[in-house]
Amino acid sequence: MDTTRKPLRIGILGAAKIAPAAVIFPAHATGHTLVAVGARDKARASEFAKQYQIEKAYGSYQEVIDDPEVDVVYNALFNGAHGPWNLKALAAGKHVLSEKPSASNAAEANEVLAAVKSSGKVFMEGFHYYYHPVFQRMLALVKAGEIGEVTKVESALLIPMPQTNDLRLQFSLAGGSLMDVGCYALHSQRMLCHLLAKGEPSITKTEFNAQDGKVDTKMNLQFQYPNGVTGFAKGDFESPAFAAPFTVTGTKGSVHMPNFVVSGWDPRVIVTVSGSTRVEHLPSLSSYTYQLMAFADAVDLGHALKTDAKDALTQAQLIDAAYQASKLPLRPSFKV
Repeated sequence: MDTTRKPLRIGILGAAKIAPAAVIFPAHATGHTLVAVGARDKARASEFAKQYQIEKAYGSYQEVIDDPEVDVVYNALFNGAHGPWNLKALAAGKHVLSEKPSASNAAEANEVLAAVKSSGKVFMEGFHYYYHPVFQRMLALVKAGEIGEVTKVESALLIPMPQTNDLRLQFSLAGGSLMDVGCYALHSQRMLCHLLAKGEPSITKTEFNAQDGKVDTKMNLQFQYPNGVTGFAKGDFESPAFAAPFTVTGTKGSVHMPNFVVSGWDPRVIVTVSGSTRVEHLPSLSSYTYQLMAFADAVDLGHALKTDAKDALTQAQLIDAAYQASKLPLRPSFKV
């Protein structure tokens, strides 16, 4: 990293499976410091710290937040704990990189936005895919008009069903497919809608499975953009295999990303115009690494972030709207 800039000093909430890919390996790769990790089980935190070269281990999340050597908190907890612990970290004067969704509902996201404004700290909701050159190249191709006027946008993130005791299937912990995988499909639609229509999409139809009447295992959304473009977003726990395709169709052709979420695994952008197809190969660096670089630029240089607290509120409002349109309950706020 730039030697004139100080490394971020990162504290991790939760010895979570996502943490190595999402922040630990990117921090090692870009020269940032992993100061502390906290878990409810001190022994687990200590083992995690030893495994990933983290300086300190704590037996609580609050100790990480209270550590004066931590200036950035990465929140890797379950969905329901994102909002409350984001608020605690901001109140302690820390910058926050939160796993998505960064709040359980729009009311909670509004609290986080207010806390960000009053604290003056940097806040990022972890939609890492947006910062990868693959997604940025797709946006540039669409903006250049190579595929003509856009008529349809299709996004999806599909995975096999989690185990029955998985936290992502617990309503009280803000579980559901829309909260886990579907939020990527929704967010990416919003990013394209911003480019094409300078506004937000509106939900026109939902298709879902929720056997208990609360937790969705599938949530497909249909949108209309303000300029008339139709969007289709699929979030699914019922797929036989992982898939994350994204396709933009226009009057002259299409742009397709085989894996828009974890683009480092398949950094191709496939462009078809007038029956002729070319494949562009972008860098295979992890999308999480690009995300951490953008976050550091926001902290050090004051650069604006696309996935800030204001964007997180709009995202949460659309998630709430999807549940309301499906006549399913909003995800509850979790008390910590």
